[in-house]
Amino acid sequence: MAASSLISLLSVFCLLASSSASVAPKPEPTTITIPLLPFFSKHPSSDPIKTLNSFASASLTRARHLKRPKTSSPFAKTQVFPHSYGGYSISLSFGKPPQTIPFLLDTGSSLVWFPCTSRYFCTDCDFPNIDPKKIPSFIPKLSSSTKIVGCKNPKCSWIFGPNVLSRCQDCSPSSQNCSQACPTYMLQYGSGSTVGLLLSETLDFPEKTIPDFLVGCSIFSNRQPSGIAGFGRGLESLPSQLGLSKFSHCLLSRRFDDTTESSDLVLYRGHGSAKTPGLSYTPFHKNPITNNSAFREYYYVTLRKVIVGGKAVKIPYQFLVPGADGNGGTVVDSGTTFTFMESPIFEPVAREFVTQMANYSRALDVEARSGLRPCFNIADRKTVNFPDLTFQFKGGAKLALPFVNYFALAGNTSVVCLTIMTDSGVGPGLAGGPAIIFGNFQQQNFYVEYDLENERFGFRQKNCKK
Repeated sequence: MAASSLISLLSVFCLLASSSASVAPKPEPTTITIPLLPFFSKHPSSDPIKTLNSFASASLTRARHLKRPKTSSPFAKTQVFPHSYGGYSISLSFGKPPQTIPFLLDTGSSLVWFPCTSRYFCTDCDFPNIDPKKIPSFIPKLSSSTKIVGCKNPKCSWIFGPNVLSRCQDCSPSSQNCSQACPTYMLQYGSGSTVGLLLSETLDFPEKTIPDFLVGCSIFSNRQPSGIAGFGRGLESLPSQLGLSKFSHCLLSRRFDDTTESSDLVLYRGHGSAKTPGLSYTPFHKNPITNNSAFREYYYVTLRKVIVGGKAVKIPYQFLVPGADGNGGTVVDSGTTFTFMESPIFEPVAREFVTQMANYSRALDVEARSGLRPCFNIADRKTVNFPDLTFQFKGGAKLALPFVNYFALAGNTSVVCLTIMTDSGVGPGLAGGPAIIFGNFQQQNFYVEYDLENERFGFRQKNCKK
């Protein structure tokens, strides 16, 4: 199915292939705001424990992918919508005339791609509230600005590296006029994969049009009911292509999953070193490893301490910063639901919660069913005392979480579980890569800012509901 669809796609576009390169737009002091919503189709089970288990499993799968990836002044404001699928979505418009498509916001990858052509096919996409045959798709033949990216287009090397010409067998090294298309891409995500061709297309905002934007036209996917808007550090990401100086978002509480409630994703272009009032900042830093392009895409921050109930948990230093081999450190990821910690970090954190909540019995049956631990019985308790949880970063910035960002009810109101994950069942299988992946569940009702120009991450608690 995938191969035949690719052949069909190539035949449809063969006259559109282009090898011309385009220059990134010159930054102007502008802003765009886009609606941002949680994205998660309702879990088929009415059992909240099974729902928590689906979150936990998805978070662990995402962690496996991020840790061992398979290589491959304000400008705009858009709304962000929450879904019980586990992520947050935005809508972007491509083409002439514009076609509006939903995308999952992902700071852990860089390519922007959409379901493409009337032949788009998605396997294992039978999620509740999603009809695989009616997934919104971009139709290239309806756009007058669609061009296939050619093999000699420099943007092709953004995805396939500097040696991509070795894969362009129909292109003469001495010829500048080669009509061969850039090779087919295949991207692996924690939850699935996608295959397609690279297009040069117009990205349309209400007051700004971006020509020659590199975007993936996927015609076959597995478990990907929506396109992905890559906001990572790669050249092909939306922030890089638009020349953003920073972007910010405020993630709605998960209780607004699958509703019309939304918050804002704000894109900024233009220069400025001033800090946003009220934010705490910590610097970004880059992974020192050079032979893993995926690690270079992540947003690393330096975590100094994890503080539970006022007590700093002892964490081996080698896990707090990436070493010469690229392993270790903390990344911020909008595509992960529950925060992941490698076992040497998670275990002392979990033990500290168990110690400080010794007056509550463990709900071991719920732990086994949900995939989360520790879980505590709070039945018949009029009040529950949750230890505070604070993450302290380089520079002194402290992220103090409200308890609803790190404990969740399992089933009725009688059991709560810590919403931080590890992979203790696999042992050393998840060694390597980032040691901590800070997920979106822990970012609920926080305004966060990715200041790309000044290489810093800012945050403050905020009610994200408009």
